[in-house]
This record gives sequence, structure tokens and C-alpha cells, in this order.
Amino acid sequence: MKKLSFILMLIPAAFMSACESQKVLAENEIPSAITTYVSTHFPAARILQAVKDKEGLSKSYDVILEGNISLEFNKKHEITSIESRSALPDSVIPEKILAYVKANYPNHSILQWELDDNRQQVELDNHLELEFNKAGDFLRIDS
Repeated sequence: MKKLSFILMLIPAAFMSACESQKVLAENEIPSAITTYVSTHFPAARILQAVKDKEGLSKSYDVILEGNISLEFNKKHEITSIESRSALPDSVIPEKILAYVKANYPNHSILQWELDDNRQQVELDNHLELEFNKAGDFLRIDS
């Protein structure tokens, strides 16, 4: 009976590992849309590592740049998340959100930006998190 329960415990683990995989990409394997995005918005930063994540049917790309900058792209190679220890370039922040932050928090910088299905979120250098709808309209301060 112990052997059977041990085998039954291994089956989900084996199934999970088969559904999830990560692959470190060589420089020539990084999708051109991603390298173009990096060179456009972070021209001084070199790509240190790019990882293709597959989890079930979803796929994403995690990219680490010099200067402690992390980017995440979806399966269509569209940016979904940016995180840095220093101010993000204005060019990566949607105009409406950037205008709101500059008008209401002129002495603070945006360190993180994230997009999901229904909202966008930024974190400022004072650790304040602001939430916006997909169109960039301010919703609330996230606590």
C-alpha cells in the first residue's frame, strides 16, 4: 500500500513538471520584437538574460537588463511588466498615466509598471502604488 501511495504522489509531480518549463535563450533566440523594445527604451542597458517560460498553455518571456531592470513580455511579445530600482524612462509609461503621476506626484519617480487584463499599476519611489484602468484612468491608491 505504501508503494501505491508513493507512486500516486509522483504522478502529479511528473505531470506538473511536464507542463512547466523554462528555457534560457541565447541572444539570437530572443524574439526581435523584444530586442527592439529593449534597444528603443533602454538603449544603454545590455540584456543579461532572457528566459522563455511555458506553463501549461501560457508562455511568457522574462528579461533581465543591466542596472537591475526586469521586463516581462507575453506570448505575443508585448510588454506586461517592468521593474527597476531607479526611475523608469518616460517612454515606457502610457501617456495618460505619466501625465497623472507628473501632475499629482511631481517629486516622485515611477519604479514599476504592470499591465494585466483589466488594469495597470505603477509603484512610485515612495512605495505608493497607484491603480489605473486599462485605458489609463486613475482608479485608486492600492494599499
